Amino acid sequence: MEEFNSLMHGFAVILTPMNFGLMLIGIILGVLIGVLPGLGGANGVAILLPLTFTMSPTSAIVMLSCIYWGALFGGAITSILFNIPGEPWSVATTFDGYPMAQKGHAGRALTAAFTSSFVGAFIAVVMITFLAPLVAKFALKFGAPEFFAVYLLTFCSFVGMGKGSPFKILLAMALGFALAAVGLDTVTGQLRLTFGQTELMRGFDFLIAVIGLFGIGEILLSMEEGLEFQGKTAKINPKVVWETWKELPKYWVTSLRSAMVGIWMGITPGGATPASFMSYGLAKKMSRTGKNFGNGEIEGVVAPETAAHAAGTAALLPMLALGIPGSPTAAVLLGGLLIWGLQPGPLLFVEQKEFVWGLIASMYLGNIVGLLVVLTTVPLFASILRIPFSIIAPVIIVICAIGAYTVHNAMLDIWFMLGFGVIGYVFKKLDYPLAPLVLALVLGDKAEDSFRQAMLVSQGDLGIMYENGLVGTITTLALLMLFWPLISKLIGLVRPPKVDEFAADRPVD
Repeated sequence: MEEFNSLMHGFAVILTPMNFGLMLIGIILGVLIGVLPGLGGANGVAILLPLTFTMSPTSAIVMLSCIYWGALFGGAITSILFNIPGEPWSVATTFDGYPMAQKGHAGRALTAAFTSSFVGAFIAVVMITFLAPLVAKFALKFGAPEFFAVYLLTFCSFVGMGKGSPFKILLAMALGFALAAVGLDTVTGQLRLTFGQTELMRGFDFLIAVIGLFGIGEILLSMEEGLEFQGKTAKINPKVVWETWKELPKYWVTSLRSAMVGIWMGITPGGATPASFMSYGLAKKMSRTGKNFGNGEIEGVVAPETAAHAAGTAALLPMLALGIPGSPTAAVLLGGLLIWGLQPGPLLFVEQKEFVWGLIASMYLGNIVGLLVVLTTVPLFASILRIPFSIIAPVIIVICAIGAYTVHNAMLDIWFMLGFGVIGYVFKKLDYPLAPLVLALVLGDKAEDSFRQAMLVSQGDLGIMYENGLVGTITTLALLMLFWPLISKLIGLVRPPKVDEFAADRPVD
């Protein structure tokens, strides 16, 4: 009942005219950001974060989180109509969404995608409503060793469970730690890695880095590829919506399974992209019509969209309750909380109840409003893609420059932004992940402070990381995550290969 009463208070906060208006603006901006390839949830939130500095934290987080929900919805529009994933997690949606559009079922595919996105997000929000306070109460037992162990678990999870080469993830994370170390040492007060430049005393602002890495880096890559937009037109009428809604309950098992996959990948540092691919693969394997996937199956749209939204929403749970982001966008929002003077973690639920429950209420309302907006405005947003990319790209770059300049009102920050843009471009060309770099840049100094405090308390004895059951369990789990690729290979070598008894009876293709 306590959580329910707090949630009702959150709805009262959100339904004020100011916050409701910001929620609508955020949804529309988010859909626009999701539609435009070269942008995305993390990019849009990073670029527009400086505009929220004059707002109250509650109003700011409502607007920014709704930009996130809108971007999640908007990515499906380009995937289905143009075969251009507006977001990385929308790639799996193109497999069956675009073939459906080519067959003249664009409205059906879009309705299924938007509705599945809503269902995935709703299940994840219900989970956050009831789990976040429990996690926060549990985390009140944490001291410096426990906090460092949790940071270590986050970093190790990215290395062990992340897709791609662990060495590339480690290198990206190491660069993030190096950038986070620039500036004033918070423990000793000494300058580090400033090389005599007074401008570097404040270090690299994570917001400028994020705008450059994501926004400018993506635009440079898109300019090189010479993107041209072309695709199908679509108009969703009430009859198509109603007929699709009557069909979707048949896939409730797929929806529930995909939502669970998404929630798990959101809480762990997997993210929405691997969640969408994993759920699509599971649906293809378990569906009666799995052989037809890739030719325009509606179930092939339901699975990735449900998982992507569930993962994107669930990523905010560890960010709120523990101060650990589960996705790049959550990392940007975490930086926003710090800028507004809020400390993410268990005390946030005690000291800033209005803020936390206002955010959770905005998740419910934002997704309902987002569903209505995208169902009624698909033709409008799809027509944006008719504008030449040569016009859109400079506009985005100017917006990025304005966002970077407003952080400290310093021209040097624009040059830093462009430098990070080049780093982002090189990382994408060499297939290095950006999320670990951002994570290390945001949390690197906090992890360092927690570790040094723990070492001061123990007088340099690393045994403090196993001082009690809680910190020992988290540290052990972190090491398991770090070496999981090696452990899984050893298990594969030890386990005997399965012998297919019927292989000899099958005809050879």
